[in-house]
Amino acid sequence: MRQSRLFTHTSKNVPTDADSVNAKLLTQAGFVHQEMAGVYSWLPLGLRVLHKVENIIRDELDKLGAQEILMSALQPKENWDTTGRWDSVDVLFKIPSQTGKVYGLGPTHEEIVTPLVKTFLNSYKDLPIAVYQIQSKFRDELRAKSGVLRGREFGMKDLYSFHASTEDLDTYYSKVLETYLTIFSRCGLNAKVVEASGGSFSKKFSHEFQVLTPAGEDKILTSETGTFAQNTEIATLKEGDKNPENGEKLELKTGIEVGNIFDLGTKFSDAFDVAFTDEKGERKTAVMGCYGIGTTRLVGTIVEASHDDKGMIWPVSVAPFHVHLVGLKSKDAAVQSRIDSTAKEMYDGLWSEGVEVLWDDREGVSPGEKFADADLIGLPLRLVVSEKTLKEDSVEWKARNESAAKLVKTQDVIEQIKGMMK
Repeated sequence: MRQSRLFTHTSKNVPTDADSVNAKLLTQAGFVHQEMAGVYSWLPLGLRVLHKVENIIRDELDKLGAQEILMSALQPKENWDTTGRWDSVDVLFKIPSQTGKVYGLGPTHEEIVTPLVKTFLNSYKDLPIAVYQIQSKFRDELRAKSGVLRGREFGMKDLYSFHASTEDLDTYYSKVLETYLTIFSRCGLNAKVVEASGGSFSKKFSHEFQVLTPAGEDKILTSETGTFAQNTEIATLKEGDKNPENGEKLELKTGIEVGNIFDLGTKFSDAFDVAFTDEKGERKTAVMGCYGIGTTRLVGTIVEASHDDKGMIWPVSVAPFHVHLVGLKSKDAAVQSRIDSTAKEMYDGLWSEGVEVLWDDREGVSPGEKFADADLIGLPLRLVVSEKTLKEDSVEWKARNESAAKLVKTQDVIEQIKGMMK
């Protein structure tokens, strides 16, 4: 992509209502555009990141044998009446129709997936069933805040599993837990598995996945090493107590919840009478699990966890482009021609090798502005072609997460970038 043709552009102005780092940087860098409180449009750079996050999730869930579907966002009131949640879920958008009916705008999808699976479930041989979707959700939050971390419209991956026995659900639950850790690691995040309240569901505990950062809303008891952590809302220990896992002192930390998993038991399958015939010919109720990841929230969390005072620092795996190629101007026309041809050759060569490049070919923009924009956008690597680098048959190489730049021979750039991307 040539930056001169990029639909969006950066801004020096900080949004007046930006109450978080992700709200400030994603907007300034032209990744998202706020339409109203809690509602964002995703622009080309931001959408590339979001798609990469979603594809990592798809890759890992497909390995689990889960199948992707897409359920209706507009949901019948009757289904919510069946579960008794039409009047108890306070964030549910209720949409009146000119036909006289009222619909729900999906904040979650238990009311759709459960009767859907019932349609196709007959025998124990049909189980287990695991289906997931990636879709926009809608929640009538009283106070949307923290940029894309808490909105009224947001992206969500929800996975639902149906099992013949609690034992089979427990086995699958453990597999999903490990898969989630892999997903977050691939997105460049170190997530902790946190014991949390099971809420209205059947188990005493569910599990959250928290990324420790000051931008979070949740208070977590944990220690420097190890995996043990508890949400303070259900904590059996207190700050200063010993970690039962390794004896370290527990500290109070702030985290962003990026995912959660629940054992639903038969709460929803009872409501919709989702049953099957077992090996003995007896009728049994299926047990369910649900597993969520906020996809747009995950993008915001990456920004909160990986930035500096100049801008964002994207992990290679989810960066909108791998390389920011910057061409500088020369007063000498012949030198300028060489700069342009070298940059064009490098741009084409990198793309042909599968390296995604954003080429800052903008006219009339100073080197300082180009470098500031590169830092703000935060691609993993910046390459500069200039009169100075041409004299050395090189380009200036600067990783976004490093302070020092170096010269790398032009013919060595592609191989070194391939090494960086492994």
